Formats: sequence, C-alpha cells, structure tokens
Amino acid sequence: MYKPIDSSLSPRFCGMRTFMRLEAVRTEEDVDFAVVGVPFDTAASNRTGQRGGPQHIRNASVLLRPYNPDQDISIFDHVSGVDYGDIDVIPGNVHRTYDNIVEGLKPLLENGVTPILLGGDHSISLGHLRAFHEQYGKMAFVHFDSHGDTWDNYFGEKYMHGTPFRRAAEEGLLDMERSVQVGLRGPLYGPEDVSDAEELGFEVYTMRDVRKLGREQILERIHEKIGPDHPVFVSFDIDFVDPAYAPGTGTPEVAGPTSYEALEFVRGLHGLNLVGFDLVEVLPEYDSGDTTAGLASAVGFEMVSLVAMKKRAQNKVYL
Repeated sequence: MYKPIDSSLSPRFCGMRTFMRLEAVRTEEDVDFAVVGVPFDTAASNRTGQRGGPQHIRNASVLLRPYNPDQDISIFDHVSGVDYGDIDVIPGNVHRTYDNIVEGLKPLLENGVTPILLGGDHSISLGHLRAFHEQYGKMAFVHFDSHGDTWDNYFGEKYMHGTPFRRAAEEGLLDMERSVQVGLRGPLYGPEDVSDAEELGFEVYTMRDVRKLGREQILERIHEKIGPDHPVFVSFDIDFVDPAYAPGTGTPEVAGPTSYEALEFVRGLHGLNLVGFDLVEVLPEYDSGDTTAGLASAVGFEMVSLVAMKKRAQNKVYL
C-alpha cells in the first residue's frame, strides 16, 4: 500500500516534492492511481511556461491531508497511489510527445491504474485520449474549460492547445453522444466557436448556461447523458475558474466559477465510471501568491478522492 508521508511526523519542507507527498515510485503493482506530469507547453498560443505546471502543483500539494471532509472519505483506507514522475516530452515536437504519452501511459492502463495527469498546455490531452482509446475504446468525456478547444487550426497548425478536441472527435476517440463541455465564455471570433463544437456532437454548456441552470442541474444532465457504466475521461483546464481565483494560466477569461464552485463540479462527478483525469494550463510565472497552484492541487485532491470513492463503492458491491 502506497500512501503519503504523514506530515504530522515529517515536516512538509522535508523530502522530495511529490504530489501530496506520495512516494515517488514508477510501479503499477499494488497501485490504484498514479499522478503523472506532462510538462509540455510549446503548443500554447499566448503565454508559455506551462511546462512548470506539474512541479508547481506538486509544490503546493504538500498541504493536502488524507481525509476529504466534503466527500467524507479517508482516501488511503481505500486506495494506494504513487507519484509516477513525468512523461519525457519533446519540446517543440507535439507529435513525438504524443507518442511518448501513449507509450508512457500504456503500463498504467493495462494494469487498471487510474492516471491523474498534470500539464502542460491543453494540446497534451489528445495524447492522453489516444492512450485511453487503445485501452477502453471510445471514451465518454467531461471537459471543464473557458474555451472549447475545437478550432480546426491555430496559425494554420492542426495540433495546438486550441484544437485537441476537434482532432479527438475526428480520430474517433470520443463517444460524442456522451461528451460534455462546461464553462465556455468570453469574446470569440464568431458564433461558430461554440456551434462547431455542437456540430461535432459535444453537449455544450456556456458559463451563462451554468448561471441560468445552476450547477446541480448541469451535473444531473451530465450523469443522465453519460450513465454509470461507460468509461469517462475528465479534462480540467484551470482557466475554467475565474482568474480572480486562478491567475496563473495562459489564456484567462473573466466571469468564471469561484474556486469553491469549481471543486463542487469535480465532486459532483461521483457515480460516473471515471477512469482518467487531466489538469492543465497552470502557469507558475503568473501565479501571484501561489493561488493557482493551491487551487490546482485541491482539484487534483478531489480527483484522487473520486478514485477512492469509486473503489469504496466497488468493494461494497463485492461484500
């Protein structure tokens, strides 16, 4: 059983900076989840520096503790987890990076380990989805973001952080009848920036929809659309959150959720068949007071908690 160092016995400033002070072990044995860094940022369009995101999140995560009071679960009573280290990315070469991601995730997925992937810019999600498709087939998909990332190209390039989910749809990686985007907002080049995503098959909820319908109704619709059995991948762009709460990102958009609301969206995914997560676009250079890193580590913590809750529910069924 792998679990974090007890910070009541070992001060948080001691030791390696791993996520949640988990052991830094590259193993698939006796492991339910693995935190994996993907420090790639050369497909970003505005600010860069997201390559520092994984370590920035790890640094903030030393404050995390093993009991989640909002979900009422002692995580490591139910799961074992490690910090698996980073995928070896190729700066400036997104295609070779995708190959490395697919190869790097293969042993985890083949052994039933749930990856929690820390980026990196959002282009990396295409590599993640390719890896999951090899294991699970077409994935149900929940995407929290202020942008749809379904443009056909950016600067004439097909593989940028604004294009991964168009490519994923085109490659047949996603079950489009079970794919949802939440939080889109801000100025656009035209109405097609939303309608194109809908034409691809995504069910899109803008931030205006979120405010009109309410979080609980959005989550209820997500559960109804996806169902409890189909494998689900969750992608969380930190710019889903209002920049007042997450300034450290490359393309911030105002009028988003608070940090509390964002965490409640993640918590509300319990009951889906969650098999993988990514958390992207954290940019340390613009993160005043480590505000974004603290929030991102909390999002990661909720993802870990969902893995534990799924395992607890499965064990109850077997009893």
